[in-house]
Amino acid sequence: MDFLETMARGIGRFRRDVFPQRRAQFEGLADAQQPKALFLTCADSRIVPSMITQTGPGELFIERNPGNIAPIYSGAAVGVSASIEYAITALKTPHVIICGHSDCGAVKGILHPDAVADMPAVARWLRYGDEARQRLAAAPSDIDEEERLRRLTELNVLVQMEHLATHPAVQQALAGGRLAIHGWVYEIETGEVRAYDPARGVFAPFPDI
Repeated sequence: MDFLETMARGIGRFRRDVFPQRRAQFEGLADAQQPKALFLTCADSRIVPSMITQTGPGELFIERNPGNIAPIYSGAAVGVSASIEYAITALKTPHVIICGHSDCGAVKGILHPDAVADMPAVARWLRYGDEARQRLAAAPSDIDEEERLRRLTELNVLVQMEHLATHPAVQQALAGGRLAIHGWVYEIETGEVRAYDPARGVFAPFPDI
């Protein structure tokens, strides 16, 4: 079966089985939204924010791009910056979550820039991760590739959190005490999510609740 046909069948099941049960919710969302968080994550097809967080329509404002990048603010017209500004200024989301993940191809590209040399647009985009790679240089030289990738994934989340704080909308919301920024890493193989604990300086698993 062609994948477009598979999706068409899925739309049919949604219209027939899912939508009628949640009609009132969708009707309530038809004219406005008030998401609880801006969820900035990777474009990787294996990351499904609403499934990971068990949230529903209208609860997450999602921005996706290779490497869960929050570019340093500039006057250039950058789509990610527009999403950040809109979510915080217009929608007044009280939380921003930057979520990296295991086995991230973009982080591999940050670690080994030569691997994306034949994709110039990707290479330019991943330069926003250069600072994370530079910080990785402080790690012991004897760690293996898997551990280097794990550490770089975490460092990239932290660097993007810092980049986020260069955005005027973010600065204003932080100064007003109406915004919290969080860093997460999702492990595809185990389903574990680790959150950055600034008090301890580590990414720690969410406790089961």
